[in-house]
Amino acid sequence: MNSENLLKSVKFDEKGLVCAVAQDWQTKRVLMVAWMNAEALQKTAETGFAHYYSRSRRKQWMKGEESGHTQKVRELRLDCDGDAVVMLIEQHGGIACHTGRESCFYRVWQNGGWQTVDTVLKDEERIYGHKHP
Repeated sequence: MNSENLLKSVKFDEKGLVCAVAQDWQTKRVLMVAWMNAEALQKTAETGFAHYYSRSRRKQWMKGEESGHTQKVRELRLDCDGDAVVMLIEQHGGIACHTGRESCFYRVWQNGGWQTVDTVLKDEERIYGHKHP
């Protein structure tokens, strides 16, 4: 893989990150949004599995390394400005959100408040052995 070709059109922000959207390759539902640094983008392209950079933990990670809910990348796209990537992914295990739901976008604005509309498919403690902060 030529990492120079992969990275030359990407406009990383001042912290060296680019927005990454994970979208189901069949339904097109947005499953999650995260961040990638150059290393995460390279590993994603090299392995075919989504890698991200955690701003809170300050480290690179592969989606599913703890949960087993990996994301097989079917297609990697870069937007016209070069400041966002979209991955069409195959979500293994059917769970993208750390809360045990299919998508991180499980709340809908209705009747003046955020309503939870998606069910938990697997309890977070059963996935990770603990609740996330």
